Amino acid sequence: MSVSLKSLGIDRLSVEERLALVEDLWDSIAGESAAASLNDAQRAELDRRLADHEANPNDVVPWEDVKTSIATRLKR
Repeated sequence: MSVSLKSLGIDRLSVEERLALVEDLWDSIAGESAAASLNDAQRAELDRRLADHEANPNDVVPWEDVKTSIATRLKR
């Protein structure tokens, strides 16, 4: 059986509901593919960084500072 917008009733959703569905679908795909593509070393590094952040939650750099720093380096 072929799955289609009509067979799932998606064609009856509002544009806002369809956009929300697209976001949910994308997040589910991205979550699965990202987790599946990590090797043991990458997973260990992410675990280490998360543990460091949880131990030091105030040791952060604001996003605006990060963007400014990157922009400055790229202008050199």
